[in-house]
Amino acid sequence: MKVVQKVLPSPFAIAVILTVVTSLLALLLTEPTGTEPHLVQLFYNWESGVWSLLKFTMQMMLILVLGHSLALSKPVLAIIRNVTSLCTSNVRSAIIVTFISVLAGYFNWGLGLILGAILARKVGEHAQEKGIPLNYPLIGACGYTSLMVWHGGLSGSAPLTIAKAGHSMESALGVMPISETLFSSLNITVFVLIAITLPLLAWILGRNEQFEHVHIKSKQHKPKNKRDAHGAERLDQMVWFGRIFGLLILFVAFLRYRSMVDKFTYLNLDTVNLLLFGLSMSLHGSIYRFVHSVEHAIKDSTGILIQFPLYAGIMGLMTNSGLLEVFADFFIDLSNQKTFPFFAFLSSGIVNIMVPSGGGQWQVQGPILIEAAQQLNYPLNRTVMALSYGDQITNMLQPFWALPLLGITGLKAKQILPYSLLFMLLGGSIYLGALLFF
Repeated sequence: MKVVQKVLPSPFAIAVILTVVTSLLALLLTEPTGTEPHLVQLFYNWESGVWSLLKFTMQMMLILVLGHSLALSKPVLAIIRNVTSLCTSNVRSAIIVTFISVLAGYFNWGLGLILGAILARKVGEHAQEKGIPLNYPLIGACGYTSLMVWHGGLSGSAPLTIAKAGHSMESALGVMPISETLFSSLNITVFVLIAITLPLLAWILGRNEQFEHVHIKSKQHKPKNKRDAHGAERLDQMVWFGRIFGLLILFVAFLRYRSMVDKFTYLNLDTVNLLLFGLSMSLHGSIYRFVHSVEHAIKDSTGILIQFPLYAGIMGLMTNSGLLEVFADFFIDLSNQKTFPFFAFLSSGIVNIMVPSGGGQWQVQGPILIEAAQQLNYPLNRTVMALSYGDQITNMLQPFWALPLLGITGLKAKQILPYSLLFMLLGGSIYLGALLFF
């Protein structure tokens, strides 16, 4: 554990190192396709990707800030206190945070990510307040386990994409219902095993790991009292005004849900943010308290702002240079019908480290794996799930998705990584074992 913490650099440094490594691999393993020198083409590939995730970056910043704002409202704080009151020891805290995070991640990845982070934070504050010995980095890692199950859950990009008519691979796959992917016996069995074994591992780690005390700075914000407001400022202080606006936002969200044919696709990033916006606004009541909670929460979003463009550049470099196809073809060439799920799973996990986007990875790597599966006569629905499992498992190694959690908890990537690696090894064994033997 201590060795990993000493040698692992900061998340931003990791993003820079991955950029350099990906550039070198692309230079060595791909061929130039235009009149410009190869290295110059790669620079263009990187630059074309840097700004491709601006919308996604804003969505992730909003889900972090609005989710944190919601957690600072009095009603939600009361609910969280009830949950954290059950966390009377390091072991119980680890089990509860893991189980709730896994369930939330299965329901929706964005919800699981923010809920796990906030819960880990509040458990840490509760332990600090009550003097309960706590391994806070372990609890942070437990709150991150939602990202191990999301692609096999109800918000999984690849399974939901191919369940819609008109998707980009319909000619090869047809329309594949989620009964063959997300609700298949394979996936349900795997999730049940994960939901049982991850809290069990959390229990073991909570019993055997030494406590690592981390001072947690208070996140409480203290807006001015009503008597400090003058003139038109009083409108910001009126509880009924802000609450009505928040309820109107929730009503719009309900109308959108009612109009959708496929209810499973409702909880995307936009709708989650809309719900968080409406809930936070209505529960804070006044605009003044809501804005102050946002100002307080926004400090934790700086990592997303400065690092997501680097990962977008890596994605652009891999997809536009052909490096992604080189990786995928390498593993496929090693495969036969029996070993194909192993190499599909492994290659998806490796690609996810450099292209941490489930939907983007499916669009680029999916056609390659599906073509190989057809040549090897391997079931296509299991191929989709092999990619999904490989994509989600290495999130435990990739700090890209951990940035919101790190921002909220105040932890560093090197503090949670030793534990998230153990979760990854256990989960990876279950996913791979199911693919090979179920």
